[in-house]
Amino acid sequence: MEKKDIKKVVLAYSGGLDTSIIIPWLKENYNNCEVIAVSGNVGQADELEGLEEKALKTGASKLYVLDLTEEYVDDYIMPCLKAGAKYEDYLLGTSHARPVIAKGLVDIALKEGADAICHGCTGKGNDQVRFELTIKHFAPDMPIIAPWREWSIKSREEEIEYAEAHNVPLKINRETNYSKDKNLWHLSHEGLDLEDTGNEPMYEKPGFLEMGVSPLQAPDVPTYIELDFEKGIPVALDGKKMSAKEIILALNELGGANGIGLLDIVENRLVGMKCRGVYETPGGAILYAAHDYLETVTLDKMTAHKKAELSITYGELVYNGQWFTPLKEALDAFVDKTQEVVTGKVRLKLYKGNIIKAGVWSPYSLYSEAIATFGESDYNQKDSEGFINLFGLPIKVKAMLDQGKL
Repeated sequence: MEKKDIKKVVLAYSGGLDTSIIIPWLKENYNNCEVIAVSGNVGQADELEGLEEKALKTGASKLYVLDLTEEYVDDYIMPCLKAGAKYEDYLLGTSHARPVIAKGLVDIALKEGADAICHGCTGKGNDQVRFELTIKHFAPDMPIIAPWREWSIKSREEEIEYAEAHNVPLKINRETNYSKDKNLWHLSHEGLDLEDTGNEPMYEKPGFLEMGVSPLQAPDVPTYIELDFEKGIPVALDGKKMSAKEIILALNELGGANGIGLLDIVENRLVGMKCRGVYETPGGAILYAAHDYLETVTLDKMTAHKKAELSITYGELVYNGQWFTPLKEALDAFVDKTQEVVTGKVRLKLYKGNIIKAGVWSPYSLYSEAIATFGESDYNQKDSEGFINLFGLPIKVKAMLDQGKL
């Protein structure tokens, strides 16, 4: 579509630096088009305050704030938890938030009869792929505008200069200009001193961490928690029935207070470069640890090993923005089958950044104390002799061949 034909644009709007300056930029470069701002609420809390006033003041015609929190937890976070999906130890906090937001963007764009969808993702990052692949799935013919791939702005410093020149209000300054992404699952930090891999993150500096404290500042006494799962989904915390969303929020508080869930990682971005980030995922780290603990007693060896193998593929699909693909759908079917027995209770001890196992119970447990005990049992130890002879037969035959005995 020609620029002159684009009269109405739906913008993925967070109120952050990138999307704030995009509104005046769109109007300047796309014939004073109407800009409809859409913010997907995935649990960024205080970041939504004053968003409508800011969007309208900056030039948007209206702002939609979509409450996506329940959908995000139930349809995106929980499938990844059940799969045990990670990407290089990263718990996918930004990755699985993007498809639900992009889906909401398409819904509004179609409702409003928009001519294009615009996002503020940089040409260096992964989010551009995640947004655009989702848009292609739900609206394959929808034009997409990505200003970072068009404009002459080259850095966040130049973005701030543009904002100041266009009277765009900002909550950041040049000294605390970390690139952050926040939702109910995590908070990420990139940029500034973190771009030098020789710099230690300033965990103890006031204001750096937002979801918790440094393990050095955590209490000197442990916190015990108990989590109940049904078919891989958390359903209760310390005996109290709660929704998965409520459990995540409660665990964020408990985990954050105990310095849980910090990750400093140099990850391999989809676009080819390595990038360093610091992530806060207190509740998520606890849930992954608890879920994995429960699976150690409920999954048989071959299923557990194959699931661990496929979880890498699952994590890569989510990280790479390939949520709505046939392979992802097929893996979900596999994961759901494995989760039929992942029901039970887990007790954990949280202490100064550590998640310590403190007990696990399940009606589907494959662990038998009567068989595994070092005391007297019904296990016939003589059975192992025949097993070893058969298991070691290929080794024996090869040795006989090498020694000229065959």
